[in-house]
Amino acid sequence: MSSIQLEENSIFNQLGAFGHQKVVFCKDDDTGLRAIIAIHDTTLGPAIGGTRMWSYTTEAEALYDVLRLSQAMTYKAAITGLNLGGGKGVIIGDSRTDKSEALMRRYGRFIENLNGSFITAEEVGTGTKDMEYIRMETKYVTGVPESIGGSGDPSPVTAKGVFFGIKAAVKELFGTDSLAGRTVAVQGTGNVGEHLVSLLRQENAKVYVSDINEEGLRKVAKLYGAEVVNNNNLFDIEFDIYAPCALGATVNSETIAKMKCGIIAGSANNQLADEKADGQLLLEKGILFAPDYLINAGGLINCYSEMAGYSKKRTMQLAENIYEATRSVLKKSKADNIPTNIAANKIAEKRIADIKKIKSSF
Repeated sequence: MSSIQLEENSIFNQLGAFGHQKVVFCKDDDTGLRAIIAIHDTTLGPAIGGTRMWSYTTEAEALYDVLRLSQAMTYKAAITGLNLGGGKGVIIGDSRTDKSEALMRRYGRFIENLNGSFITAEEVGTGTKDMEYIRMETKYVTGVPESIGGSGDPSPVTAKGVFFGIKAAVKELFGTDSLAGRTVAVQGTGNVGEHLVSLLRQENAKVYVSDINEEGLRKVAKLYGAEVVNNNNLFDIEFDIYAPCALGATVNSETIAKMKCGIIAGSANNQLADEKADGQLLLEKGILFAPDYLINAGGLINCYSEMAGYSKKRTMQLAENIYEATRSVLKKSKADNIPTNIAANKIAEKRIADIKKIKSSF
């Protein structure tokens, strides 16, 4: 994907490369809205994806981002067994200075005009208040506050899914999914990272934590009895599981060479700097990688549950299904001798292809 050039005249090339069903350009001079909504695939159900607001350098850069992210959502929904397709929205602008009620509501009107083929949620640069504004114009939005019938903060569900992804990988590597006495390095102690640390400590795992936010890091370490490690020294330590829960691309040729762990499983998006090369490196080194888009799907599961009428118990049960989904990916990787991220892609693609056959048969 990264080889696609970002010149303005490459729009049709990009659309062809990603295989999208529909891309909608949204422009409104009165509110200053400039947005793109990409619907990648609706074979399994309506396309769902968050709306990101970002100060893109060029419109071509924004287009590339929304195409890439919406494709990833298709795979995330498919691999987790949800009846949803993949989509994404991006709003071009500075979320701190360019955002307004009118702009978000106008964006909501564009979503409404798609007649349910795209459902959105919060993402980088947008929050629950923005979803409330969008909700004033369309029902095709999730992630609204609990006070108005939404599901609220998805981070506990995301952490739960990552936790079960870790347990599945531990079962594959050690023959038991007990985490007692296992050592885990959690990089990033924000909302999801903190919830994950709590779950790990409840199972008596030894947890190392690192984060660039010193204050939050110390607080989490003290609260849950975790050991603080400097980010720069993280890969000097030997541990069982590396759980990246902050920035992407922390798994790359340089860090893989230093790693002394057996498992990588965390909530961060795009953990592999180079999906093809780094996935192969991990396979050759014998490090189990639980694909990020699978085990961090708790946020998507939360949205799916909200659409069906939110039940916290049911949502957590759906998150627990990530355990078996991860086991299936790891088994396929081992049987076919392919990187786990490639195995996950193949399982997702097969589900979409199978359902497409059913839908085309009548």
